[in-house]
Amino acid sequence: MKRAKVAIIGGTGLENFLLDAEKLRMETCYGVVSTLFVGRVNIREAIFLCRHGPNHSVPPHKINYRANVFALHEMGVERIIAVNAVGAINRDFKPGDIVVPHDFVDFTKLRAVTFYDDAPVTHIDVSQPYCPEIRGLLIDNARKAGLRVWDKAVLVCTEGPRFETPAEIEVYRRLGCDVVGMTGIPEAVLARELEICYAPFCFVSNMAAGVQEGLTPFEVAKVSEKIMPKLRQALIWTVEALPIPRMGKCPCANALRDARIK
Repeated sequence: MKRAKVAIIGGTGLENFLLDAEKLRMETCYGVVSTLFVGRVNIREAIFLCRHGPNHSVPPHKINYRANVFALHEMGVERIIAVNAVGAINRDFKPGDIVVPHDFVDFTKLRAVTFYDDAPVTHIDVSQPYCPEIRGLLIDNARKAGLRVWDKAVLVCTEGPRFETPAEIEVYRRLGCDVVGMTGIPEAVLARELEICYAPFCFVSNMAAGVQEGLTPFEVAKVSEKIMPKLRQALIWTVEALPIPRMGKCPCANALRDARIK
């Protein structure tokens, strides 16, 4: 089996992110994995997982998140950077901005959200839901690449595949949420359950419903295309800067230490 310590999970626009990439298809005990590419970020071995599959064919509520994260774990991945398109609830945020959230609110409904449905009962701590080490590098390198960056934000994840209503967005705003997306959860939780460091790297593709009049997938793709060169550069610098092995400066690697009831 191909192995690497670092993985990037992303959607359309990043399929050719790796050098000398080999395309793989995998199946796990949780089902079929989204399309994988194993290659290099300069000299570092890395994996890219195409979250929505080839030609963006899998909607967010149908992604097999458990199979995806479990496959990366089996391939030796210790760190995941997740790229997400989000809508801005916070009116200070604008399309093209980069957001590195520090917390999340989960409004998904029908997704398999854990690897631990059976004994021993497992309660992971998500007081600090994203890896602070990866977050710091993403923030620094996005700024270095010339992107406008928000280093503190609450991400709300919705079920999809429809966009949210203006009333829903108003509810999320009153709860303190800054951006909204459809793919951040349960990815982050599943990674923590397998003691993988995980952090999201979000770009604002649009203002959320009620903040602007209407939404289309076309404008998401348009903003993505515009900022992609700088976003890719920030990702490359971040992957190159990640220390190997992990230095124990985050809660991720020992997430299961006191999480199980025996």
